[in-house]
Amino acid sequence: MADRKPIESWLTDMDGVLIHEGVPIPGADAFLKKLRDSGRPFLVLTNNSIYTQRDLHARLQRMGLDVPMENIWTSALATAQFLDDQRPGGSAYVIGEAGLTTALHDIGYILTDHDPDFVILGETRTYSFEAMTKAVRLINDGARFIATNPDNVGPSAEGALPATGSVAALITAATGRKPYFIGKPNPLMMRAGLNAIGAHSETSAMIGDRMDTDVLAGLEAGMRTFLVLSGVTQADEIDRYPFRPSHVVDSIADLVERI
Repeated sequence: MADRKPIESWLTDMDGVLIHEGVPIPGADAFLKKLRDSGRPFLVLTNNSIYTQRDLHARLQRMGLDVPMENIWTSALATAQFLDDQRPGGSAYVIGEAGLTTALHDIGYILTDHDPDFVILGETRTYSFEAMTKAVRLINDGARFIATNPDNVGPSAEGALPATGSVAALITAATGRKPYFIGKPNPLMMRAGLNAIGAHSETSAMIGDRMDTDVLAGLEAGMRTFLVLSGVTQADEIDRYPFRPSHVVDSIADLVERI
């Protein structure tokens, strides 16, 4: 097999790679600084659709991590771009937070519960039975079902929380309709991110802490993949999967010199 081209662009997951429960992982600041100083295109990605780019920039900055807003890519932004391509100027009933609603407003979508084109399910800490019931009825009436990401649980200081994938499963059970998931491991999110920074998969790498989302998404998008062992997937779990990352490292600190 011919040697691959040098890595010119970097995409990295956020939770488990750069931060863990609100605290920077050692080496994250040095990695980001070297990326900024190098001038290489890069993106910090997250499947979480709660926050806007501005929110995430501010949250990371408070932790001592400097990531410009234009270098942040979320499943909410990927969802909005997908809908703008598929059905521009449409309408949607949304279960989610400002990250998702802002992204949809920015592409000119109308948010409504009256005969919407789509029901869009995103992340929120306040899923309500009333909202889920409304979603079920609208989908039964013909609205198309979209979800920002398939993650079944999310992290919190108190432990795991039910996330978008779990609520999507409830709605699917009630309607018989499965959503189209936009976020990782859908390579659509990766390719849209690469396009946003003018990068090509052949010369790009994806860093993540999960085999089932980060590594799989990078692999299917044709990118080099780096699994860090500072998050969800541990070393003894890698062989359970029918695919492998290009490289396995302990943490983001091991990749500073790769830039």
